[in-house]
This record gives sequence, C-alpha cells and structure tokens, in this order.
Amino acid sequence: MTNIRVVIADDQAMVRAGFAALLDAQPDVSVVGQAADGAEAVALALQLAPDVVLMDVRMPVKNGIDATADIARADIETRVLMLTTFDIDDYVYQALQAGASGFLLKDALPADLVDAVRVVAGGEGLLSPRLTRLVIERFARGAPGQSSVAAAAPAGRRELDELTQRENEILVLVAQGLSNGEIARSLFLAEQTVKTHVSRVFTKLGLRDRAQAVILAYERGLVTPGAGTPS
Repeated sequence: MTNIRVVIADDQAMVRAGFAALLDAQPDVSVVGQAADGAEAVALALQLAPDVVLMDVRMPVKNGIDATADIARADIETRVLMLTTFDIDDYVYQALQAGASGFLLKDALPADLVDAVRVVAGGEGLLSPRLTRLVIERFARGAPGQSSVAAAAPAGRRELDELTQRENEILVLVAQGLSNGEIARSLFLAEQTVKTHVSRVFTKLGLRDRAQAVILAYERGLVTPGAGTPS
C-alpha cells in the first residue's frame, strides 16, 4: 500500500493535533511534520519533500499563499491542499495562482479531508463541492483584481490546437470535474488509457494538475459555467 506523507501547517496547535490524529489513523497516510506558520511549512516541505502539505491560508510570519508559491517553485513533487474557513474569497484565486492543487473548507467532514489528501496526492487537483461552482463561475467572469487567469492556466490557443480530438474531449470532461474512472466509463475506455491521455494533455498544455486544467478550460471557453458542456 502506498504511504502518503503529509505535513500539516496551521497556527492553531489543537487544529494541527486533530488533523494529525485523523490522518495518522489511516493505513495509507503518515504525518511526517507539523508547522505553526508558513515559513516553517516551506522549510519542512524542502527538508522532507512530503506528498502533500495541508496548508492553512491565514498564518503568521508567512501566510499560506506565499508559502504555497515558495513550495510550487521548489524542485520537489509536493502538492498543497489549502484549508480555509471561507466559502469563497480572493484567497481562492491567489492560492490557485500560487500553485495550490486543491481547496477544502475547514468544516468539511473528516472523511472528506482524508479523501481530499488522497486525491491531491494522486495528482488530481481538487476543490470542495461547495467551492467548485463558485470558483469556476468567478474565474469565468474574471476574479476581483485580476485581468486574466492566465497565470493559473498558462496555455494559449496554439497549444490547445495541438491536442488531438480525444485529448480535447478528455480535457472538457476533466473540466467538468470527472475522475479518470468516470471519464473511462463515459468514453468506454480503460482507466489506464484515460490516465495516459490526461498526462499527455497536461504535458502539452504545461499544466501541473486538474486545478489548472479546470481554470484553463473555462477561460478558453471549452466549457461554460453552469452548463458543463462544450461551447
């Protein structure tokens, strides 16, 4: 069984302890470090190269957004799962642009937190169900204070034109929030085949994970907010 190594970053000791107890109780997850501020989170990420950093947004010394950006720039495979008490605010956009692979509300059920860690560790960027629709619609309209979401979704039309018809189809389904398994069932393909196609799409478009793929697809008009269908 694959062991997912996690660092927890939160300025509240009781919150860290609760998350650590929950995650350490899982057979496939190990908490390898805890940080009380963003600077410490970055240091632990660089030292330990965990699979996932569970990152609070608001922390002293260095906030979660800046810490996420530092980790994203480092030459490590660590992914960041952001935690917030807010349904939607500018932090979401800033975090995704900084390189976060997922977003989860702090009032999520324990099982949802565990699932989120596993999903992000597996390379499938995640937004909590309550955040997904709001984030995408706000991105599609243009986030406050941003002229474009290109920083979070860097590919242009030329790169999109390099996708095959099947790859474009899979990008749309990824943007609709479907997992590899769901895409496989939808297209009558083997799940491993879908995984290969997704990997090729990400490589061609210079995307890190599904969070960026979702943003790009909405920005480029491949899917539309609320409709979930090709434009």
